[in-house]
Amino acid sequence: MIKMPSRVELCPLTLADQDEFCALVRASAELHRPWMQLPASEAEFGDWMRRFDDGANQGFLVRVRETGAAAGMVNINSIIRGRYQGASLGYAAFAPSAGHGYMTEGLTAILGYAFTDLRLHRLEANIQPANKASLALVRRLGFRYEGLSPEYLYIDGGWRDHERWAVTAPTPWTPDPSLPPR
Repeated sequence: MIKMPSRVELCPLTLADQDEFCALVRASAELHRPWMQLPASEAEFGDWMRRFDDGANQGFLVRVRETGAAAGMVNINSIIRGRYQGASLGYAAFAPSAGHGYMTEGLTAILGYAFTDLRLHRLEANIQPANKASLALVRRLGFRYEGLSPEYLYIDGGWRDHERWAVTAPTPWTPDPSLPPR
């Protein structure tokens, strides 16, 4: 297989991204509702960024290489080591760039980073059943359906059911040193 160069790059999310991020979230409100709620103000962004302070969560912008525009965001959430070696993914396209395949490329890059650099073994994506675009994305990337989690997350004023999708590291895989030998 010939590996094509990606049109996107992953950039760690920083406090300096606040104005751009919040403006894109506001411009994408119709696209994101009712699936997720991202910070749209300075105060919300500052609170949200604190989740990345301890290393258990990592946030990235998916940027279009040619223009530098932020096409979306991806979080690796709740990184757990030991016998689990896994995390969950949160992601969203931004409306100005949605529908151009940038998030497929961005999540492909995140999978490479998570399985190679972080040496995670498993990633989950939890998706509301009616979010057809997100379900199509994880299917394209080889995630497998594992079941329904009733009332899984509190979003948009209510507890929402989510489908649980997962993918595991390709073989060969080099485990993180925190994985017990037996």
